[in-house]
Amino acid sequence: MPTKKVKIRMSTVKRNNLKHTKLSKQGKAKHRHHEKKTVLLPKRNNDQQSKSNAVQEEEEEESDHGEELLQMVENDDLEFLHNAVTSHSYSLLNHICFTENKQKDRKRKRDKDGEDEVDVEGNYEERVPELEPKRIKHLLPIKTKGGLVYRSVAEDFNEEEPEPAKEEVIPKPEETETDSDAELENELDIERTDFIDPSRPVSTAELLASREEALRKRRLLIGVLASGLLENPQVKTKNFKRLLDMMNEETPELRITVCKLVIVSLLEVFRDVVPSYQIKHQDNPGVKLKKETLQLQRFEKALLSSYKIYLQRMEKLVSMLNKKRGNSRVASQIPCSQFLQELRMGELALSCMCDLLVAHPYFNFSHNLVQLLVPYLNHPLPSVRQLCSNSVCTVFRNDKRGEISLEIVRCINCLVKSRSHSVHPEVLKVLLSLRIKEINLEKEKEDELRQKKFMKHKQKLLTMSKKERKRSKKLEELEKELLETKAEENKQAKQQYLTEVTKFVFTIYFRVLKKAPSSKILSITLEGLARYAHCINLEFYEDIVNVLNHLLEHEPLGYREQMHCIQTVFTILSGQGEVLNIDPFRFYVHLYRNLLSVHAGDSHQDLPTVLKTLDLAVIHRHKRLSQQRMFAFTKRLATLAMQLLHNGSISCLALIRTIMQVYRSVDILLDPDSSVGQGVYFPELEDPEYCNASNTAIWEMTALKRHYHPVVCKFACNILLGVPVTGDGYLAPELTKLSAEELFIKYNPSEVAFQPPVPVPKKIEARTNPSVTIHFRNEDLFNYVKEVSERHVEETVDFSLFKMRVKS
Repeated sequence: MPTKKVKIRMSTVKRNNLKHTKLSKQGKAKHRHHEKKTVLLPKRNNDQQSKSNAVQEEEEEESDHGEELLQMVENDDLEFLHNAVTSHSYSLLNHICFTENKQKDRKRKRDKDGEDEVDVEGNYEERVPELEPKRIKHLLPIKTKGGLVYRSVAEDFNEEEPEPAKEEVIPKPEETETDSDAELENELDIERTDFIDPSRPVSTAELLASREEALRKRRLLIGVLASGLLENPQVKTKNFKRLLDMMNEETPELRITVCKLVIVSLLEVFRDVVPSYQIKHQDNPGVKLKKETLQLQRFEKALLSSYKIYLQRMEKLVSMLNKKRGNSRVASQIPCSQFLQELRMGELALSCMCDLLVAHPYFNFSHNLVQLLVPYLNHPLPSVRQLCSNSVCTVFRNDKRGEISLEIVRCINCLVKSRSHSVHPEVLKVLLSLRIKEINLEKEKEDELRQKKFMKHKQKLLTMSKKERKRSKKLEELEKELLETKAEENKQAKQQYLTEVTKFVFTIYFRVLKKAPSSKILSITLEGLARYAHCINLEFYEDIVNVLNHLLEHEPLGYREQMHCIQTVFTILSGQGEVLNIDPFRFYVHLYRNLLSVHAGDSHQDLPTVLKTLDLAVIHRHKRLSQQRMFAFTKRLATLAMQLLHNGSISCLALIRTIMQVYRSVDILLDPDSSVGQGVYFPELEDPEYCNASNTAIWEMTALKRHYHPVVCKFACNILLGVPVTGDGYLAPELTKLSAEELFIKYNPSEVAFQPPVPVPKKIEARTNPSVTIHFRNEDLFNYVKEVSERHVEETVDFSLFKMRVKS
């Protein structure tokens, strides 16, 4: 028979516990709240109840309200507590925390007892008579590593001889340097109200002293705020607003000085803090960002807004340079003091904006800066024009992308067109600094790779293991491939920008030649055409040559403009223009005629243009020149070398030496015999073809052979000996490998430095035999000299007596 299962009796509490344990293992148990349960206690017996009452009565008798504890306290302690209560010193109670817990009845009861005790003490304080009021004097805080420590001193009102007060040092929690900056600014705000007391008379010395003191404090505040921005700009972004607010100084005595200090300080801050890239933010509210990314975006937004406000303030100050309508004051006249201050403030603001454009040409608002600065290239003040011109030239030279250069050239084109070509030469002079001619994209690519390889390879190898070296080598190969791809893209973009720049430049130049051939910018236009003529399209060559020839023959041009026209023509004909059927005979006549216009005076700095033109017209085209033209230009160069400084003479002699090497027939000019020939040499004739230069000789070499400069002497001797390569009279390789332009720059005396250095003169020793007899042909003169040498002369000697004796 199957056995019957016996039911085990179990209490309800145990059954509930088992069920709760099972559910908790399954994770389905609910949290139990510890509720107070009413437990039914059995009724006490009367004996037990009487016992408890007796014990309670004994406890009440033993408590006697703490009188025994009072007897145990010493008298000194009682006196200390009494003094503390009477002087209201409850510093000990400040460290006591009364915590409340609403869950336990015992703690509630204790809290109620504590509240009763506090009420008792409060009632006792009310009964104590009030002491005399005291005044608290706040002292200057002490700055420590942990923050600022504030100090205060309590002073009595009615004490005749006050005792040394006790300083209460109140330690503050750690504070950032931003709080200290804010406190320093608050102190400055308080001091602004007490700058000068108008109720009493003030002397000039006191006025100057108070101004210097206030200015010193402003300098200190500006330095603290600016240095804080440079140290940690992401944390101290509020300093931008404080510095910008200081530009609106209310004190009239300090307004201009403080504004200048803030402008220059913010310039240095923005120059260091502003990144090289352009900040672009897209508002995506649903996208979650990292903490670092979010912090960086906040900093960039604060930086951008402060930078924008700064530029707006600078634009407002720069507007002072513009002549207002109805203002009769002219910039050339002596302005009043207020107008002069406005001009200086405007020039300072303009200088800051120029520096920002040079330092960060591709940051935000760079196009706004360009549109603002380009019109000041045509300002009436030369200092303003020079300031803008230097900054724009620097941007052109340092621009490696070409985008900002294109923007500037566009603005210049609009400016010249809007002013009907009536602008200052500085507007077009900046175009000469463009990197159209000197640009070499392949070289720039090699330079970038070379800079990357310039890293400290040895230090990297010391800290790398073998696996890391292999891995870094592979990474370098991948980066190299990526750089090549990126460089190719940059090359195409840059080439596109430069093409647009070239179009705008020649649009400006051709419009000036067509519509304003007699304007003051014609010289700069011709110089630009001469420099960038190799970039002109082939289809425009013939038209340009005809226009330039018309200018040379019909316009009253100076020698400098004529030389630029000639240089432009020969630059065109030396490149792709060789295929054109253009006879430059007329331009050789203009070149030969204008050579002697250059001399050692003011026109000496134009000699590099002459040297470039001669190199293109004579040396590069020597196979297309007749014998008479070569003789004429050689003789004219020798004459030109006589009227130049030593660096110009060296350059001309270098060209003569090159002509004699490539055209050996010129050696006939070294022969002084002029009996054989076609006639007499006419140096004043303007046409080199018919001046009969073959009937003369380069006599100038004999004079240049005795020149004060040793290099000129060497070149002259080398030419007189027939330009030998070796042997007697040859030139050193360091002289022969340099071109005429390089020699002109190398021996330039503008820096007041003679090259080669002048040797120290040798000391000449005195003769050892001073006994030399002097014989006089005239005996009377001998006697007179002897008489004068023997007597002591106290008065001036009258030599007329000697004449009288001779006549007698």
